[in-house]
Amino acid sequence: MSLHKIITIIVGVLSVIGIIFGLMIISGSESMIDNMLYVTYATLALILALVLIFVIKGLFEGDIKKTLMSVGAFLVILFVAYAMSSGTDLDLTPFTNKGMDVSEATSKYVGAGLYAFYFLAAIAVLSMVYANIKKILN
Repeated sequence: MSLHKIITIIVGVLSVIGIIFGLMIISGSESMIDNMLYVTYATLALILALVLIFVIKGLFEGDIKKTLMSVGAFLVILFVAYAMSSGTDLDLTPFTNKGMDVSEATSKYVGAGLYAFYFLAAIAVLSMVYANIKKILN
């Protein structure tokens, strides 16, 4: 049995369990929320394990230099995003008054994540535009 077939069966089983728990939550059984979270955790663990397996498999089969350059570029984007975020753009008193533990460091991490998202989204859009223009010109 191939790995693709096994993964398809696991996805199907988890989907059916998720649908059953979802219907139980909709019907008013609030205690089922914990069970739905367990299914979510199991699905997340399965996805992370499969991603790690395929990434490591791809590293050994493919060109490791290109992979390391891509990871390095991603880390550079994260570093630039962290350096750009100040953490002081937001008035944190409404959050601290409500008992939330929000500090400038937390605000800086959130800002860095937003900047990284913006950079990566812009790179994705520009690469799609470039590919389409190149296809049209050829």
